[in-house]
Amino acid sequence: MSPRWNPNPDVRTGRHVVHSLHAHLVFVTKYRRNALTDAMLTRTEEIMREVCTDFEAELKQFNGEQDHVHLLVHYPPKVQLSKLVNSLKGVSSRRLRQEYASHVRRYLWGGHFWSGSYFAGSCGGAPLTVVKQYIENQQRLV
Repeated sequence: MSPRWNPNPDVRTGRHVVHSLHAHLVFVTKYRRNALTDAMLTRTEEIMREVCTDFEAELKQFNGEQDHVHLLVHYPPKVQLSKLVNSLKGVSSRRLRQEYASHVRRYLWGGHFWSGSYFAGSCGGAPLTVVKQYIENQQRLV
């Protein structure tokens, strides 16, 4: 399927797959400390865009506050979401601690930047009720 036949740019094609996978991710700073400044949020977005590019994913949307960030990521099916998350958190933590060392030390200690947990929600496409109904109707036709 070539791009000109596809009116939806979020639907991507591969050799054997057509996909549109989006995840809403939320990362919280360790101890929910207000460690992120506006400059750090801007830098965090840049770093996370680079990481996504390395995974052949796209950071569609980014925003955050002093103690957490939200990401909307469009990723290919060959990417394990948990590995993408580990890279996003690991690379951003390392770089932010290097580039903003004195600021980070005031708020965080022990070599950690992000909390060990995170939120991941799938999004996009049809609502579950519509998909369930579609599948039910397919079974009836067989």
